[in-house]
Amino acid sequence: MTEPVEYDVVVLGGGPAGENIVDRTRAAGLSTALVESELVGGECSYWACVPSKALLRPALARADARRVPGLAGAVSGPLDAEAVFAHRDYWTGDWKDGGQADWLDSIGAHLYRGHGRLYGIRKVAVTSPEGVHHVLSARHAVVVATGTGPVLPDLPGLHGAGAWTSREATSARRVPGRLLIVGGSVVACEMATAWQALGSQVTVLVRGSGLLPRMEPFAGELVAEALTGAGAVVRTGVTVEAVVRDGPTGPVTVVLEGGEMLEGDELLMATGRAPRTEDIGLDTVGLTPGGWIAVDESCRVPGHDWLYAVGDVNHRALLTHQGKYQARIASAAIAARAARGTGAPAPDTARWGPYAATADTEAVPQAVFTDPEAAAVGLTLAQAERSGRRVRAVDHDLGKVSGAGLYADGYRGRARMVVDLDREVLLGATFVGPGAAELLHAATVAVVGEVPVDRLWHAVPAFPTISEVWLRLLETYRG
Repeated sequence: MTEPVEYDVVVLGGGPAGENIVDRTRAAGLSTALVESELVGGECSYWACVPSKALLRPALARADARRVPGLAGAVSGPLDAEAVFAHRDYWTGDWKDGGQADWLDSIGAHLYRGHGRLYGIRKVAVTSPEGVHHVLSARHAVVVATGTGPVLPDLPGLHGAGAWTSREATSARRVPGRLLIVGGSVVACEMATAWQALGSQVTVLVRGSGLLPRMEPFAGELVAEALTGAGAVVRTGVTVEAVVRDGPTGPVTVVLEGGEMLEGDELLMATGRAPRTEDIGLDTVGLTPGGWIAVDESCRVPGHDWLYAVGDVNHRALLTHQGKYQARIASAAIAARAARGTGAPAPDTARWGPYAATADTEAVPQAVFTDPEAAAVGLTLAQAERSGRRVRAVDHDLGKVSGAGLYADGYRGRARMVVDLDREVLLGATFVGPGAAELLHAATVAVVGEVPVDRLWHAVPAFPTISEVWLRLLETYRG
């Protein structure tokens, strides 16, 4: 190993959370190094959020257009798959990160390409692809932002069968004739929507009772209904017991519990995520390799005043925007402590303060870009009831709002707000329907701001917009 190169902050992992740490610590005047083994920009930029939305946007735009009188006939044909793929490739930079590397250079951050591992207290060892070794030392903080990877179940025949994970599903260059999808959460639902629209015959196999299990039940029900209406097959309560394929290509067969067999041309396993911590040196600082990294409200690892973990790896909220939020909080805490000198006490992590990622537990927003879109923030009714609060759910048919009817013929959707009856503030909200994701931030502001329901009555929605559903919900609540 070479002599350590010293920085104020060393960041292990260059996805959105890691990039935001670099951005904010550099803005605070701290010298910062970033270690990345793949592409700067991470999973979101190249294999998740960005390419998936590029695949989904044409599907959703066509679906919307088909519900507009005078336009439906003009969009009756199939999607141009090659054009869709080219659009996706543009947004992923053709899986090259030169632009991101240039940005790091422009702000004075130092990029080390290669595999990084913790090397004891305040140190990170890096092995470059060429086998060059570096040791980086951090005066103030090391931040782990290595994210997650797909989990594949231990099924007979799955290893070597060439099954897709989310990476292959968002980067494939050929439309499979028949696509089998195992799983019922966001990746499964979005990829079922995209590939069915591109021309695949999609079959979704769900072990549980429905799709999108972390949202209100009606969200998964409406998405399943729409997928079925588009020609997909959605089966719930089924368990895959084995996979049969002669090599990584050719037809693939899944064997269900009871012996039923289903054949497809490709198989997507959308069966969860696990932290990428198995080989990053956690054992050198007394932590468990392969596990989630527990953190406090400022994303600092308890017992290690120099070590932080942001993004998926801490298991607080596995969403890109929440990882970026955590990075802003952690960076503020790191900068505050650095300004006070090494060994300064941790800043105050009071609820909703500048050094506390309170939204991770109180107001996590999520949008699922299916047709219809599903968007939610805060607690579901079931979660609120389990918390012991006195709550009430208020529902409204989203299709009965004038703006929705003008948006699309036969608009189908539903809205729900969950109200804390003792404080008369919103604990959560869910919207399902075409274009419903654009309703989400207003709900997020209401939940984070703990805006009293009586004050929301004075937030007048413009007519005729889908946002008028807020007025209808409040009218229903007031009786």
